[in-house]
Amino acid sequence: MPIPVPDAKQLVLQTEDWIEYRSGFPTLVRKFLFRKVPPTGWFHTLGSSLLTVFIIQALTGSLLAMSYDPSPNGAYESIRYITDQQTLGWLIRGMHKWGASMMVILLFLHMGRVFFYGAYKYPRELTWLTGSLIFLSTMAMGLTGYLLVWDERAYWASVVAVNINGTAPVLGPFISKFLLAGPVFGAQTISRFYALHMLLIPGLIAGLIFVHLWLVVKLGVTPWPGRPIEHEEAVGD
Repeated sequence: MPIPVPDAKQLVLQTEDWIEYRSGFPTLVRKFLFRKVPPTGWFHTLGSSLLTVFIIQALTGSLLAMSYDPSPNGAYESIRYITDQQTLGWLIRGMHKWGASMMVILLFLHMGRVFFYGAYKYPRELTWLTGSLIFLSTMAMGLTGYLLVWDERAYWASVVAVNINGTAPVLGPFISKFLLAGPVFGAQTISRFYALHMLLIPGLIAGLIFVHLWLVVKLGVTPWPGRPIEHEEAVGD
């Protein structure tokens, strides 16, 4: 007699029940995966595409960090080693480099969709706020990551960016001194940019994404403007 094989949904739910029964902590699988949503279109896939790109960036960045040397004398040479000699290094670096541009493009498209759909209005103001913070954090990721190549273009572009930040009112000079980490661009600067790019900002983005997704699950997604939906679908129960 053949043994019945559970389908994917049953397998996920059984695993969730196993963890919850033994740990005492309920998991979020049912909330995130198995819920009602209103009729959606291709524009609603921009958020999940962003999450996918962020995961790819985190994975490729971790692989690059294993061979990268965050020092003025070794940064550029380590980049050359990764690109020219390390196994599949050119592919990993290329995915990370172009993935950064793709994440910014998708972020602009996603926020544009949210704005034109009116998804920033009541009761989704906090969802919009967390998304805006993710946008600012992503821009900071781009700024800190650009310097790490440590070539002429990256060096002078970062100098200009830090000086522009220094002209902002009130917090501008503090931000500029914090990023510079010394009297001139040097070892302390690249070390600080590396720490921000690899540890602080990705952790902040991951936390904001979790809160953002939780709010999306709790409040539901916004359908195409003007399309009537039932109340039980609108709240995403």
